[in-house]
Amino acid sequence: MRRIPPIGAPVSPGTRPLLTRPLVTGPLLCAALALSLSACGGDDGGASKGGAAAASLTGRGPITFVTGKDRSGYLQKQVDGWNTDHPKEQVRIIELPDEPNDQRQQMIQNATTRSDAYSVLNLDVVWTAEFAANRWLTPLPKDKVDLAKMLPATVTTGQYRGNLYAVPSTSDAGMLYYRKDLLGKAGVSAPPKTYAEMWSDCDKVKKLPEGKGVDCFFTEVNKTESITISAVEAIGSAGGSIVGADGKPTLNTPQAKQGLEFLVNAKKDGRLPKEAVTLDTEGGRRYFQSGKLLFQRQWPYQYALANSGDGSSKVAGKFAVAQLPGPNGPGVANLGGHNLAVSAFAKNKATSLDFIRYLTGEQSQRANLLATSQAPTLASLYDDPETAKKFPYLPVLKQAITNAKPRPVAVKYGDVTAAIQGEVYDAVTGKKTADQALADLQGALGPLTAQ
Repeated sequence: MRRIPPIGAPVSPGTRPLLTRPLVTGPLLCAALALSLSACGGDDGGASKGGAAAASLTGRGPITFVTGKDRSGYLQKQVDGWNTDHPKEQVRIIELPDEPNDQRQQMIQNATTRSDAYSVLNLDVVWTAEFAANRWLTPLPKDKVDLAKMLPATVTTGQYRGNLYAVPSTSDAGMLYYRKDLLGKAGVSAPPKTYAEMWSDCDKVKKLPEGKGVDCFFTEVNKTESITISAVEAIGSAGGSIVGADGKPTLNTPQAKQGLEFLVNAKKDGRLPKEAVTLDTEGGRRYFQSGKLLFQRQWPYQYALANSGDGSSKVAGKFAVAQLPGPNGPGVANLGGHNLAVSAFAKNKATSLDFIRYLTGEQSQRANLLATSQAPTLASLYDDPETAKKFPYLPVLKQAITNAKPRPVAVKYGDVTAAIQGEVYDAVTGKKTADQALADLQGALGPLTAQ
């Protein structure tokens, strides 16, 4: 296990100096939102004091690593590797609930009490603006993290108003998992690129004896963060958006209507299983692994689990992955993933940053990919012969991440996603028409995104 050079070690010549103030502010920042993913409004999250704050990353000793539930079981092994090499700087994992909304709430509760119980935070990429604006994170020195080797789309998710607040750890983008064995028996030689092709493929498989009891398609439409992701992908695939580059809601467009109606009609026409409105990410994984699904929108982490040879998956060796379909061609995936940040109230921040550098380094990311199939943030790992041999979907995933759309970037993200979840769920379950849900959501997001 290699050691990480401690913070404060000499930096090689030519290293880019730490930025001590925002690159852009006010209207200029909002105009650049689409490129920087920086949120407007609120306070500056300490950005104007970024240099001083980053320089205060001092203190060595035990720390905690706060994360959602580790589905792979591999995280503890990586932490054990660190602890073996750092007997005086031990890391203890604090595992939060599986549901992202619950994780976010517990992290916010800890921050609002200014507790030092949490050191390193494993943040959903969309939380950066909210946590930075509220000064719950410590700005990080860009010259101590090798961001140049990471996929550009992932780097932007850790920035707020020109400063770095979190380091990309894992990336994510939705892919289409499909039963290649069933498609082959139905005479289908390639995965669908459009919704119409996907529905046609489902009808062909349904006619097979093996297709009896197999549902067509699954994407999450339960009333959680997952339905926000499904809405981003459906609306984005139709050429629309929920919030535009200027930070204002854009639900009053034909593209937004087309995207939402895809989800509504899929549920109404029986293309989605009846259980779709209650299944979460793990429930969807188990449903696919039970052999009950032909097509599924899912994250990369499922690949290794669904291919497991321990008997837990009935589809091991029988599936493949492709780009998500869209109305007229390949669709748009949501940009997911997780970033690692240092709590503003943590002790031993120097150790915290070194631990982040350890987990996001090439050796750790490679090992994590090989063990869990979670998407790395280092570009080189997508083209590496060893990883590509084990995970042939990596080129598909790299393209999906490159072209992915983020969820709305907002300081009041919790309120924004709650509004999206409520209106989209009401439309999918038939409580509202798509037109009414979009109109209500446009009205609700206006004040929440106003700067």
